[in-house]
Order: sequence, then C-alpha cells, then structure tokens
Amino acid sequence: MMTPREVAMDLAHKVKAKRLFLNLSQQTLSDRSGVSYGVLKKFERTGKISLESLLKLALSLRALDGFDPLFAKPKPEEALSLDQLMAQDKIRKRGRT
Repeated sequence: MMTPREVAMDLAHKVKAKRLFLNLSQQTLSDRSGVSYGVLKKFERTGKISLESLLKLALSLRALDGFDPLFAKPKPEEALSLDQLMAQDKIRKRGRT
C-alpha cells in the first residue's frame, strides 16, 4: 500500500507524462488549465497541489473521468456479508468532537 506522499508523487509523474505525451510545455498547460505556472512546476517536482488545481489540470489533460471511481458505490461482489451487515450496528456513525 502506498503512502499519501507516494500517491501524490505518482499523480505528479502521471500528469507530467501525459503533458509530455501531448507535447505541451508547462506554460501551455498552465495557460489552458488556469493553474499558475509556479503551482504546476511545484506540483511536478513535489506532488503538492490543491484539489481544485489538480482537477483543473485533469480537465485540461482530458483525464477528469479518472476521478469518478474514487468513491463509487461498491460493486455487488464487494457487497457486505450478512455478518458484516449485522456488525455494522456496532460501528460508530459519528465522531464525538
């Protein structure tokens, strides 16, 4: 399992690879996406970026649909068993603070 930092860097590498595949400079992608050149440059180097800016980049690179499955409903084969459903009553639904 990857750490959040590793996931962020993996995303940054994928964005850069897609940008280069489309033969776009950082400045061109910046202009098309509305994400500042400095933010894009920092993202490709460090993996740090706001969600809004990441989504703008994904839209500009025609990759926004890649975010759809992140929090999708589980497939039938991923459905909970009867034992898991019964145990859910014991699982907290809210935090206290």
